[in-house]
Amino acid sequence: MTSLNRREFLTHMTAGAVAFSAPIRSAAKPREASPAPAEPGLAEPKFRPLPLGSIRPLGWLERQLRIQADGLSGHLDEFWPDVGQSKWFGGTAEGWERAPYWLDGFIPLAWSLDDPALKAKASRYIEMIVAGQRADGWFAPYPLDAAEKRYDLWAILLANKMLVQYHDATGDEKVLRTVERSLKALQAGLDRTPLYDWGRYRWFEGLLPVFHVYEKTGEKWLLDLGRKLRAQGFDYEAFYRGEDVTVPTPRRGLWKWAKHVVNTGMAPKASALAWRLGPDQGNPAFPARMIALLDRYHGQVTGVFTGDECLAGKNPIQGTELCAVVEFMFSLEILLSVLGDPAFGDRLERIAFNALPATFTPDMWAHQYDQQVNQVQATVNPDHLWTTNGPESNIYGLEPNFGCCTANMHQGWPKFAAHLWMATPEGGLAAAAYAPSRARFVSRGVPVTAELRTDYPFRETLTISVAVDKPVRFPLLLRVPAWARRPVLRVPGGSEIGLEPGTFHRLDRAWSGTTEIELRFPMRAQATARYNEAVAVERGPLVYSLKLGEEWTRVNADKPHRELPHGDFEVRPTTPWNYGLPAAEAGDAAAAMTFEEKPVGARPFSPEGAGMIARTRGRRLKSWLLQRGWAAEITPGLQASDEPLEDLALIPYGCSNIRVTEFPRLKG
Repeated sequence: MTSLNRREFLTHMTAGAVAFSAPIRSAAKPREASPAPAEPGLAEPKFRPLPLGSIRPLGWLERQLRIQADGLSGHLDEFWPDVGQSKWFGGTAEGWERAPYWLDGFIPLAWSLDDPALKAKASRYIEMIVAGQRADGWFAPYPLDAAEKRYDLWAILLANKMLVQYHDATGDEKVLRTVERSLKALQAGLDRTPLYDWGRYRWFEGLLPVFHVYEKTGEKWLLDLGRKLRAQGFDYEAFYRGEDVTVPTPRRGLWKWAKHVVNTGMAPKASALAWRLGPDQGNPAFPARMIALLDRYHGQVTGVFTGDECLAGKNPIQGTELCAVVEFMFSLEILLSVLGDPAFGDRLERIAFNALPATFTPDMWAHQYDQQVNQVQATVNPDHLWTTNGPESNIYGLEPNFGCCTANMHQGWPKFAAHLWMATPEGGLAAAAYAPSRARFVSRGVPVTAELRTDYPFRETLTISVAVDKPVRFPLLLRVPAWARRPVLRVPGGSEIGLEPGTFHRLDRAWSGTTEIELRFPMRAQATARYNEAVAVERGPLVYSLKLGEEWTRVNADKPHRELPHGDFEVRPTTPWNYGLPAAEAGDAAAAMTFEEKPVGARPFSPEGAGMIARTRGRRLKSWLLQRGWAAEITPGLQASDEPLEDLALIPYGCSNIRVTEFPRLKG
């Protein structure tokens, strides 16, 4: 094995409704943002995402997406056989979920960046999939002898969900017809082979292409297909009325479909999507109740829940699988669109700014399978206590533990960027989540550009400019985070307007020329009670973790496809990690801590690029040591330490690679 310090490691890692149009099209011309008219049998969502490509990332978000494009996401097909040689593309490698998973994130990445090379690559692969569709409507990997050799239909649901994204971005009519033929084959195939295994637990993902094609064609049989998926799918509402979901899965214990963390990350949107088929199909109040229950029994301070690989309780040394992080984000984006509840936007940002970036290396050439909230080292660990995952689950690598996250990790940032702004029914625009970006749409026939300039979430101030070609009246809905303390809006020619946290503030006005408004969301530090009476530090949407020195060690260099920069790495601390916070300071985080603004770095989510640092004090806790390769479980109650007080630096959780986030409380 070769040891590298952080700088050396980064050097190694860096080396490395629309008319028909052409498959690759510039999104410079905005499209009408108003939603399609209500259809009988399909309820209208509260908001609609803008057509893919209508939103451009700016500032730190553009840098982050470019890092992703320059890392694994942009190059995975070039060296990883499960994508590059997939049966979906006429090859001989895996022909189930991995290639569609990759494209499901790669397509929004390419169109969000408006990158010609990435768009051309995506289009080549889409053409291969379209060309490989058989006369019976099934895609090439689907077995000819399906009556004898079953094929879990999850991959078909996923592929169609991916293809309608491409159609949304390009308007390519042949892709729409490809999906329509696939759905017809699925309609008949479900009678022969009902949903089972992954398809049964992910049935609602199939509603997304069903709804897309229905809203383009008006074909009523598509709604029948949606109801058939619902009837054959797993009933999460019934399961969450039971007690089993509240019980952590035993360590190295029983694997369960219904408690599988990725299924769980996908499932919150199930009832909301089904509700669009009719009030007897789904309960729109259920997603909030489901998330609240997950928070109560399995929630982590980062906004996600544990699952390594099944739901694992609230202990900060249990892990959360990367696939669950990106899938839960997408569920929240769908929930924001369908139901319009601003709380889903708060949760989306919390995950996007904390759990999502923390599970990648800062250059996005490697990722973890599982991340831990208290992760003081990331090593190959045979003594691990995951529920069912293996010893390599939280090293940073190409495909630690299992390759599903290697295929599926790509959707997190691009879909977040694509859902920042959404259309309202009145031809208006809703700011659903906040990151530097520019949205272009059409309101009442008038092209509109809305641009957000900000270093949020590292700063409290957000400046929005709205530019119109000619005067037009429409509402601008601004999500006000529930955590904001006395948030305010400044508009031209007016005084400050106080905003109500936890709402959408409606700014309905006639817009002309360019209008600039300013939002301020004051952030107050707080220490929140966590597992076994530990505390975590939060400020606004960010969670803060102890900054640790790092030593990176390359492992698995003899395994296939582990050439730098896409290698496997362990990370160990070079500075002490076992600190507690004095109880007095923990109880009054605002008084005990200072926050220091730093420039947001070229790599925004890295220890060096952190845009904010918290300063506090703590004492070493000699009794808190490694146990079975992890930080030992925190003992409840106040802990004694006679070590001197030391100055500590905390950085945003998403900027850390190893960390302590939940701290013991100390006596005195």
